[in-house]
Amino acid sequence: MERVVTIVGGGLAGSEAAWQAAQRGLQVRLYEMRPKKTTGAHRTGYLAELVCSNSLGTTLVDRAGGLLKEEIRRMGSLLLALAQECAVPAGSALAVDRECFARKVTEALESHPNIEIIREEVTDIPQGLTIIASGPLTSPRLSQALARFTGRDHLYFYDAIAPIVVYDSINMDVCFRGSRYGRGTQEEGDYINCPMNEEQYYAFVDALVHAERIELHDFEKELEQGVRAGKHPFFEGCLPIEVMAARGRDALRFGPLRPTGLIDPRTGKQPFAVVQLRQDNLAATLYNMVGFQTNLKFSEQKRVFRMIPGLENAEFARYGQMHRNTYIFAPAVLEPSLQSKKRPDLLFAGQIVGVEGYVGNIATGLLAGWNAARIAHGLPPLVLPRETMLGALTYYITHASEADFQPMKANFGLLPPLEQPIRDKRARHQAYAQRALQVLETFLARVAEEEARFKNATLS
Repeated sequence: MERVVTIVGGGLAGSEAAWQAAQRGLQVRLYEMRPKKTTGAHRTGYLAELVCSNSLGTTLVDRAGGLLKEEIRRMGSLLLALAQECAVPAGSALAVDRECFARKVTEALESHPNIEIIREEVTDIPQGLTIIASGPLTSPRLSQALARFTGRDHLYFYDAIAPIVVYDSINMDVCFRGSRYGRGTQEEGDYINCPMNEEQYYAFVDALVHAERIELHDFEKELEQGVRAGKHPFFEGCLPIEVMAARGRDALRFGPLRPTGLIDPRTGKQPFAVVQLRQDNLAATLYNMVGFQTNLKFSEQKRVFRMIPGLENAEFARYGQMHRNTYIFAPAVLEPSLQSKKRPDLLFAGQIVGVEGYVGNIATGLLAGWNAARIAHGLPPLVLPRETMLGALTYYITHASEADFQPMKANFGLLPPLEQPIRDKRARHQAYAQRALQVLETFLARVAEEEARFKNATLS
């Protein structure tokens, strides 16, 4: 009997889910509406295109994001492996060449004998075994179908995209290379740093706060009143730079423009504030403005961001922009296995479930794809232990209260307390990571034994 799963959405979660399901013997029908229908934020027809930053975050295992990466690496993530192949220098972070990464993912899925990629929009929830991984930019018609199915209005927030600057337009007589506290993969430093003195910083902040923003038509009134994203008008993980600046004139220099750990080699001193630029492609011709997600008009971005020392003649390969993100109220809709409570053969994955960050999307796609295969084979779906970062994340999104629910990225606060409390923060995080990986290894060994017994039984 042919076992088939339909996956809606060819982003990070859908692509990982497709690979995991196909590797476990399912015939996968992967629907992606691009490039026939665009989202307003994507630029290509590639699967797994990165829209916001090109960084997948830290690789340090004693950091929450790094621990999640290590967990899905041990679970056999395709996308993480391909990200490593397309890595660009970014200190202790994993950043990728966007085009290289998306192309490799697309090629891997197109060449898999069990995967069929269908370039069509899905406007209703398919029947049969299905994974919805349509992402934060779910089309209006599918959003309406999901709203009917869940019986609840969608929650939504606004994500903002940072501008990209052409390297040749950066004034390196003003800027300097360096990584915070010298922690980088390149001797001269992984970031380009634009130093600001006090006068330059406050002039920039004043201009930023008063700059004109893009009119979002129907959404403009909601923006002025604050959009629904838990307790905050904007989800804190991707806050527009102008919104952050409006919180106080010093907010930026204690946030993305903080100068800590950076010394300007020309002065031998720490600058008053620093704008960092991170390499965006393997050729090192494009640099991302770190933390500069924005909703300013393009002409205003050019004017205001050229006030930054070293960017006086900056050429922008891409301006920042803002777009709507949609996600379901997972605590009322999903089990920790990512199955629908109403329909066990329907799973969800990616940002639409309320996880935040590229690696969170990949991780939930991995779990949903694996569980789809187990459901198809008559095995119980996996629920990861809460001591693991992925287990803690899926537990949070399926158990949070309605008042507090908002998109969540990996963090140690989600994990159960250690048996023996540790006061030192770094030592505590190392202990969390060690426990998580030990628990995961035991769990995966047990799953492998179970699936081996099942395979042997079906062959006998």
